[in-house]
Amino acid sequence: MFYREAGEFKTSYAADHATFPIRFDFWRFWIIVALAFLVVPFLVTDYWEKAVFLPFFVYALAAIGLNILTGYCGQVSLGTGGFMAVGAYGCYKFMTGLDIKWDREVDGQVTEVVLIDLPGLDIVSSTILGGLCAALVGVLFGLPSLRIKGFYLAVATLAAQFFLVWLFNKWSWAYNHSATGQITAPESFLFGVAVTGPNAPPWATYLLCLGFLFVFGWAARNLVRGRTGRSWMAIRDMDIAAEIIGVNPLLTKLSAFAVSSFFIGMAGALYFAVWQGAAEPTEAFGIDQSFEVLFMVIIGGLGSIFGSLVGAAFIVLLPVFFKNLMVTGFGAWIVAVPLGIIIGVALGALAFQLVAWALRRIAPGAATRGGAIAGLAVAAAGSIYFAGAAHSGLGWPTDIAEHMQIITVGGLIIFFLIKEPHGIAALWRTTKERLRLWPFPH
Repeated sequence: MFYREAGEFKTSYAADHATFPIRFDFWRFWIIVALAFLVVPFLVTDYWEKAVFLPFFVYALAAIGLNILTGYCGQVSLGTGGFMAVGAYGCYKFMTGLDIKWDREVDGQVTEVVLIDLPGLDIVSSTILGGLCAALVGVLFGLPSLRIKGFYLAVATLAAQFFLVWLFNKWSWAYNHSATGQITAPESFLFGVAVTGPNAPPWATYLLCLGFLFVFGWAARNLVRGRTGRSWMAIRDMDIAAEIIGVNPLLTKLSAFAVSSFFIGMAGALYFAVWQGAAEPTEAFGIDQSFEVLFMVIIGGLGSIFGSLVGAAFIVLLPVFFKNLMVTGFGAWIVAVPLGIIIGVALGALAFQLVAWALRRIAPGAATRGGAIAGLAVAAAGSIYFAGAAHSGLGWPTDIAEHMQIITVGGLIIFFLIKEPHGIAALWRTTKERLRLWPFPH
């Protein structure tokens, strides 16, 4: 009964269209932000930093960028990995010192002409500048969107993916003529604390990536709610009608590519400099990276900033979940028991639906009662079994756990594309609307 709008009066247009129209949502959001910034840094460990938090922050930023282009503007892109590579290599060049020079022969003598010779910059400036480099490349590869759309545009961005990976493999200047072709992030400090390199403490890298996600996630949320976002959505829904009412398709589509690539480029810079510390284009920024970010957007929800965060969290936590459940176990009852109850209740709800559906065709009068009995039995047994499994693990081979993860992701993608194209975010919106009315039916 606490999730209500009763007593919350709006006295202005801005208040009526606030991001959080219900006071409970507003305070819940800021409590979570306060915990994330003020409490978690004191508790984070190396494992949680490298396996959970940094992957989530990096992929959430990339998913927001792709969602701006695909979810809000309706332009399909399969070049996410390539744009992440542009951001990573741009960040590397700015961190190690940008130099543009060539040899010129004058009267038989070779002299070196220096056009630009900048010293190395800090990680924040390098990340933002790497994002700007990706934005410029995104605009260049976004030009075909003015003439083609749908499948053909997807193929064009796929070509960008392969071209950019090939370019950074062959262009020795991009990796400072290293013999291995690999780029390694130099140690960088922020307020006297190392945030890149082997000596960076977990809390410092955590706060750096969280700060980027919070600031630019907030900017993206406000951007899609303004005039620019409405123009993107008009192009997505019907580009011809949008042009008739005065939306410029050239500027709108290219701005979507620029903003999207900027976010993805910053994600690539953080991926290379803060999370991994080193990168090689074929391994780190291949086509698998593009599809993984696309899966996050599909599962989380197209056209939703919140959906980008949920999708990234889902894809990042799924391998950790399957590894601990099927192989090693979580080792703590405080984690295993709630997890077992959640899985058991989910299986019980599924059993209720299946048994009730079957009984309606055999004995309609007993459908609800039979489904409830089956659901409670499955929920109780499942909770006990999976609580024990979550504590000590099932002892399955690691490769089976990886295959189960792939099967689960594929099944969820099919489910959401058929049942709920707007992903988990739409299910969450539906749940909130029902909570605002519960226990009343209308």
